Amino acid sequence: MPDDVPAEEAEGRHRRGLKFRKREDYAVELFREAEAHLSDITRVDRILLELGRFYNPLLNGPIVDLGTRRRIIEFLEARQPDEARRLLDERLALYARIGGEK
Repeated sequence: MPDDVPAEEAEGRHRRGLKFRKREDYAVELFREAEAHLSDITRVDRILLELGRFYNPLLNGPIVDLGTRRRIIEFLEARQPDEARRLLDERLALYARIGGEK
């Protein structure tokens, strides 16, 4: 029966896949924006909040969980941007594995 899938249903599946890829790209863009503006703590915090709304199936949770978000902001407040960047890079690496290596 899988071969008898109506064209409309197959196209719908294809479109859902495209939407998911757009969402992935958006999350990566948010990571890049956060890394580019580490001196703007409020902006980074809003970006991390947004990343917390996206789901990472490898972690069975948000792309950036609340604990990580808090640690990143604490590092930025303590003027330790390299540590904040390291955590951002770790979370991005975990997220990027979804579409890459499996």
